Amino acid sequence: MENFFSVNDVEDVQELLKKAMEVKKNPLANATLGKHKTLGLIFYNSSLRTRISSQKAAFNLGMDVITLNIGSDGWQLESKDGAIMDQGTAEHIKEAAAVISTYVDVLGIRCFAGLEDRETDYNEEVLQNFIKHATVPIVNLESSTLHPLQSLADLVTIETHKKKDRPKVVLTWAPHPRALPQAVSNSFAEWMKKADVELVITNPEGYDLAPQFTEGVTVEHDQKKAFEGADFVYAKNWSSYDSYGQILSANPSWTIDADKMAVTNDAKFMHCLPVRRNVVVADEVIDSENSVVIEQAGNRVVSIQTVLQEFLKK
Repeated sequence: MENFFSVNDVEDVQELLKKAMEVKKNPLANATLGKHKTLGLIFYNSSLRTRISSQKAAFNLGMDVITLNIGSDGWQLESKDGAIMDQGTAEHIKEAAAVISTYVDVLGIRCFAGLEDRETDYNEEVLQNFIKHATVPIVNLESSTLHPLQSLADLVTIETHKKKDRPKVVLTWAPHPRALPQAVSNSFAEWMKKADVELVITNPEGYDLAPQFTEGVTVEHDQKKAFEGADFVYAKNWSSYDSYGQILSANPSWTIDADKMAVTNDAKFMHCLPVRRNVVVADEVIDSENSVVIEQAGNRVVSIQTVLQEFLKK
């Protein structure tokens, strides 16, 4: 594995999951593996779980951590090739990536979608430029279209709580007052397609994910029908892909409540957090014994620590 941008960088998902379960069981087993090594973290956007879990995972491996917040701690970086830099950006990613690579051993980058131009977002200009010009492994801490560390944590959560070999996992759209990217949902779909689960995606008309993520997956526009017999229900809002970045509906009937969960197979409720209570999910569901959202968030340490170990052991 040269970089960790998407699931396609992982040679064997089941083998990586096995290693992650070992990390979850004994997080300090490799406490000196990263001694005298440094993890660099670059944030273009705000973060809670990603920032803290990345630092915690690095410390579990004996690594040092350097964090840079673009826009407050560092220059605005130019990402376009051939740019005439006579406006706002002061440094190009070409130089920044090369220089930072001399300071750190692994570099994590978080950069959200702008939700204005689909082609720009789906080209992943910032992350791809860092991958191109850095000389150390790049870890995707959430990009415009993907969030693989969240998806690996989700897979660990499912593996921990599944009651049968091939559980039914439902990814459901939920209402939200803001337009949100498709990154978490895209990643979850592509990771579940490589996992041993039955995946169903349910969303209103007009909210289908990009075809490359839904290919071969059952997409059901009747939410209650999709929930029937589910072992896991994963709620997440995403804005429209076809009408890019737009909110086409804020239909409160898609909020996950106890009545909907009642048709499942005593399903565990999942969400990546942060979550808007009583908009995305009712209190009665997220506060129930079947909610695993806190453990799911805790598994973010497991996911990035597993990835860091892969790089450190090379």
